[in-house]
Amino acid sequence: MRVLVGDIRIYIEKKGVGEPLVLVHGNGEDHQIFDFLVERLSKHYTCYLIDSRNHGKSDQTDVFDYHVMAHDVICLMAKLNIKEPYFLGFSDGGIIGLIIAIQHKQAFKKMVVCGANLYPSGLKKSILKDMEEAYQKTKSPYLQMMLQEPHLIPKDLKNIDIPTLIVAGEHDVIRRSHTTMIANHIQQASLVILENKNHDDYIVHRDDLYDRLCEFFI
Repeated sequence: MRVLVGDIRIYIEKKGVGEPLVLVHGNGEDHQIFDFLVERLSKHYTCYLIDSRNHGKSDQTDVFDYHVMAHDVICLMAKLNIKEPYFLGFSDGGIIGLIIAIQHKQAFKKMVVCGANLYPSGLKKSILKDMEEAYQKTKSPYLQMMLQEPHLIPKDLKNIDIPTLIVAGEHDVIRRSHTTMIANHIQQASLVILENKNHDDYIVHRDDLYDRLCEFFI
């Protein structure tokens, strides 16, 4: 269904039964990346799969901004009366989750953040170079957002006071030291580095995280 949030409509699918779980995808993707994972999770959780603005079936806008996208999620949760859900965010979705958890301490019950960064230089230099070259050719607003945002401050992560699982692949596009720094700045965070995995091959159309999520959400 498409829900009016401010002056745009955000698409959200609801699947399953049980405690609420909100899932947010990465840059240039949509909620369908979680298909295999949600097929299993929906047997135990009510999964709310969101298409961020400018993605999937949500409205296209001129605004590409992580803080605005985070505000969309908060407003959507309020409108649908989704209270203290579990949260899973991948890449851009993880950034959105961090922003929400910093600004709204009681928004989530527990949070899983996969492959996220606090600022562009959290990405490996080679990845940033490739993105910059691609942007010069395409002028893609999706690439521009990743090159210019986010601008989160590590000390602000101290405001997050919920159990948090920080996940990244061994060969992620995010620098290992950056991922470790994020986990170290969150009071109740645990860090998982998945061996032989890159940025997305453990989560996009995969259910690799299923057992870890079920254990963490208990």
